[in-house]
Amino acid sequence: MTEQRTIEVTVPALTRVEGEGSLDLKIVDGQIEKLRLSIFEPPRYYEKFLEGRDTKEVVDATARICGICPVAYQMSASQAIESASGVQVPEWVNTMRRVFYCGEWLQSHSLHVHLLAAPDFLGFDSAIAMAEQYPEEVRRGLVLQGLGNQLIRLLGGRSVHPIGITPGGFHRAPTLDEVARMLEQLEAALPEAEALLAWTATLPLPDDQQDFVSVSLRHAHEYPMFSGRIISSDGLDIAPEEYEQHFEERHEAHSTALYSYLHGGDYLVGPLARLNLNLDRLPRPVAEALAKTGIEFPSRNMFHSIVARAAEMLLALHEAIGLLRDYQVPEQSKVEVTPKAGIGYGISEAPRGILWHRYEFDENGLVRNARIVPPTSQNQARIEDDLQRSLQAFGLDHDDDALRLRCEMVIRNYDPCISCATHFLRLNTERS
Repeated sequence: MTEQRTIEVTVPALTRVEGEGSLDLKIVDGQIEKLRLSIFEPPRYYEKFLEGRDTKEVVDATARICGICPVAYQMSASQAIESASGVQVPEWVNTMRRVFYCGEWLQSHSLHVHLLAAPDFLGFDSAIAMAEQYPEEVRRGLVLQGLGNQLIRLLGGRSVHPIGITPGGFHRAPTLDEVARMLEQLEAALPEAEALLAWTATLPLPDDQQDFVSVSLRHAHEYPMFSGRIISSDGLDIAPEEYEQHFEERHEAHSTALYSYLHGGDYLVGPLARLNLNLDRLPRPVAEALAKTGIEFPSRNMFHSIVARAAEMLLALHEAIGLLRDYQVPEQSKVEVTPKAGIGYGISEAPRGILWHRYEFDENGLVRNARIVPPTSQNQARIEDDLQRSLQAFGLDHDDDALRLRCEMVIRNYDPCISCATHFLRLNTERS
């Protein structure tokens, strides 16, 4: 006899995953027979919306795809436009872009660590509830998140959907006084970020070892943010323009979100994948602080993602401080980009993983077609595989409320921006 149970979960005002999804789970004789994660969101046709737009519109429009990581979308779009136009930007622009990116990693990672993930591990429904027993930790998280927003605002004009970037550089260069004030705040925050990294390693993280393929950018001499080659833990090493020869997206009947595969298999992008593949690119202070946690990397435990995020926050502070310390106002904050016909590719490391753009432009510099592959869709197949392994290891004899919470913990661990890939979580269980 089959028992069918459906749980409807009321989403709190402060939802801890963006977007709406459900999980269909069929358990037969103590084994998972079917597991499907379904994402519900009407298609937004954003790539179609970009057709006919000029290059400057593309940069501003793509920032609106995500309110959490607009910098990543602008970086990938700018790179693609510049590569299609044959433009090389000055070193000052690349340096400030890296500073810009540091701000996004700070604000996004801090939001995830303190408001989304830590409550799971400490047994709270929200960061608001967690603040009653952990006021200093929540305060620290909000300070670091706010600092990231200020760093974005320094170069972007505002922290949400910034408008300071343009193909070829920035509309405006910060003044020496603005940078000096920013530096003072960044340096004051270093002890906070060091304490955060140490704290994440003390959290009661589940020991859930899995085999998975890590994918990230790899730069010649620095920790990757917005340039480099695409590498994987199983030997891939390609240029961004070769992406489509190795990765494919598929529509799965049960979900409106696309699924990405590398040579037919699932893979991981994001902070844990970056750290696994780029340990030797960490600045010495970050590498030493990470070693003190006692957690060994590369790691096969997806729950170590929260430690990887904290390590990247400390890295972002060190990087921004180092890059701004000798700051000079340039004669020009951008170079002119003359649009022309061609195909351009751009790739950067959004907080959640690699974000790949491809644009084809006509002779007037207008977009003929566009393709954008966000990190959440790249992690979609990996999330389903993780759910299957984690639930089986957790124990399927738990009641549905416990299974739902475990599922949410696993999914939140990837920091999915579900809306970018297409209220959380409806769990449908069938036991027999």
